[in-house]
Amino acid sequence: MESFWVDPRSRAALQAAEWRLAGRTADALLMDRIAARPQAEWLNGPASRAVVRARTSAAARQGRTAVLVAYYIPHRDCGSYSGGGAWNAAGYRKWVDDFATGLGDRDAYVIVEPDAVAQTVAGCASVVAEERYALLAYAVDRLKRQPGTRVYLDAGNSAWLPDTSKLVEPLTRSGIARADGFALNVSNFQTDAASSAYGNRLSAALGGKHFVIDTSRNGNGPYTGTDSWCNPPGRALGTPPTTATGAPLIDAYLWIKRPGESDGTCRGGPTAGQWWPSYALELARNARNTRNARG
Repeated sequence: MESFWVDPRSRAALQAAEWRLAGRTADALLMDRIAARPQAEWLNGPASRAVVRARTSAAARQGRTAVLVAYYIPHRDCGSYSGGGAWNAAGYRKWVDDFATGLGDRDAYVIVEPDAVAQTVAGCASVVAEERYALLAYAVDRLKRQPGTRVYLDAGNSAWLPDTSKLVEPLTRSGIARADGFALNVSNFQTDAASSAYGNRLSAALGGKHFVIDTSRNGNGPYTGTDSWCNPPGRALGTPPTTATGAPLIDAYLWIKRPGESDGTCRGGPTAGQWWPSYALELARNARNTRNARG
């Protein structure tokens, strides 16, 4: 069973330490439910090599595997809450090259570009589909040249494009055949059961590809009100990260979205990706499965 690296200085870990010093012991114990578990590191800025090297090296020293997210494709998030990314195709390819160099021969799981394929299929006026799929294929191929790297191309979630047939050609053009598999439910709240069923259907159409599921915040399933994707209330931590999934096609349950980091400035949250301790605390307080803290 793969053992994933836990960042001892994650925002959750620092928050727990701060609350202990302030005498908020009960809240600190709840925050430990996040801090003690492995979470992905998102690479979403112009410099990738040094951070990738640092995280994978720290993991290797403990005999563990880092989980990383490549999130820098041009017109990322279609200019919405998490807008940004490389200025052009050449800049993105250079960024991917630096990312791969940072990996070296150390073990890592890399989630490639959350939302990039599904968003293109759903319709994003600023994206040229042919260029985007070519860049994703470049990222898959370049990252797979690193001997210890497992690559999972993001494929959205089960509620976004319910008809999996719409994803087959775009994923194929994006290099899924050469990836280790695809990722589902990144930063979303669909249940393990819904994601598993969806993944099995998509896998069957892709020749039996394996997949990973983001379980970081799906403990209570999706929210049924408006803007269900953006800082929805009443959510909970989900299945702890592990490769012991009990399902032949599911390689791992992972915490890809870092619990407690905002989805955007909805419902009083800070900007996307910023730490929001009160939301993190709610996720932890509502969690049902608190075992396997270092899966």
